[in-house]
Amino acid sequence: MAESAPLAVAGRVAAAAQIACLLEVMAPKPGNVSRGHDLPGLTYRDLVISATAIGGAFRLHARGRVGRLILEAVRATRRQVETNTNLGIVLLLAPLARAAASGQGDLRPRLRRVLFRLDRRDARDAYRAIRLAEPGGLGRVRQQDVRRAPTASLLACMRLAAARDAVAREYASGFETTFEVGLPCLRRLRDRHVPLPIAVAQTYLTILGRRPDTLIARRHGAGRARAVSRAAARAMQAGGLLAARGRRLAEVLDRRLRSAHPPLNPGASADLTAAVVFVWLLEQGDPQDAGGGGTALRRTRSPRPGSSPGRRAAPRTGRRRGRPSRSGPARGRPPRGRTRRDPRSSARRRGRRTP
Repeated sequence: MAESAPLAVAGRVAAAAQIACLLEVMAPKPGNVSRGHDLPGLTYRDLVISATAIGGAFRLHARGRVGRLILEAVRATRRQVETNTNLGIVLLLAPLARAAASGQGDLRPRLRRVLFRLDRRDARDAYRAIRLAEPGGLGRVRQQDVRRAPTASLLACMRLAAARDAVAREYASGFETTFEVGLPCLRRLRDRHVPLPIAVAQTYLTILGRRPDTLIARRHGAGRARAVSRAAARAMQAGGLLAARGRRLAEVLDRRLRSAHPPLNPGASADLTAAVVFVWLLEQGDPQDAGGGGTALRRTRSPRPGSSPGRRAAPRTGRRRGRPSRSGPARGRPPRGRTRRDPRSSARRRGRRTP
C-alpha cells in the first residue's frame, strides 16, 4: 500500500494537468482558441490532443526533476502535433505538479521550496524543451539566451526573463498571478455556482485586464499589449461575461483581436489561466470529480439540429415498489396483457408481402 500511494498521487496530478488544459481550451476566451474558434496555425483539435498527450509525462515524472518533466511533456506533445500548443502551460504546471506530488499541506510553501531547488540540469532540460517547441517571437538576449546552454539554475534564468515574460515572472514571484489574482477569482465564481467554462473565461479576462499580455507584447509591441489589457479591464468593470454590457464589450474585444493581421493572441494570459485551473482542481480533491459529482467536465446535451427541444423521455407512470398506480395505464398505451399483432408488421418481419 505504501508503494501505491505515490503512484495514486501522481495519477491525480496527471489527471488534473490534463483536465486543466481541457477546461482552459473549452472556455470562450476572447481572442484565444476555444470550441469553434481556431487561430491561424493553432486549432482547438490540436490543443485537445496536446492535453491528452501530456498525461503520461506528468504521471511518470511529477515526483522527479522539474526540468525532466518539462522536456518529456513537450516531447510527448510534439509527437502528436506539429506546432507549439502548450509550452507555456507545461512550464507553469511542471513545478506546481512537483510541489503537489511532494507531500501534503499548503501548496504554495511547497512550491517555493521546489523553485529554490531548481538547478542547472533543470535549466538545460527546460531550454531543450523550448527549442523543441519552437515558440514564435523569441528574440535574442545577452544573458542565458535559450539558444545556448545555460550556466545558471532554471530559477535564475527565469528571474532574468521576468520583466518580459509572464511565465518567467511566475517563477520569479512564487506564482503571484496564479495564487493572488486568478485563483481567488475562480474560487469566488465557483462559490457562486457560475458554470465552469464561464468562470474560467472570466478568470482569463481578469488576468488579461490586470497586466498586458507578454505574448502580444513580444510579437506586436508593448503599446498594443497595453491597449488590449485596457479593453479587457473595461469589460470586467462592466461585469465581464456575467453581465450584458460586459459580454458586449468582451465580444467587441474578441472581434478586434481576431480581425487583426495577424491576429492578436493573448496566449500568455491563457497559459496563466490553465495554471489557475490546475491549482483549483488540486484543491477539489479528485480532479475528475471537481465541483461535486463529476461536474468539472460534465456537458449539457444540446438537441440535434432539426430536433424538438422538448423531446425527452416522459416520466414513468406505472407501478412503484408495491404501490398501485394512481394514474392507471399511460395515455396511448395498450393495456397490459395480450394484444393482437398487426398482420402487416408480422409479414414484414417474415420477409413476405401482405396480400
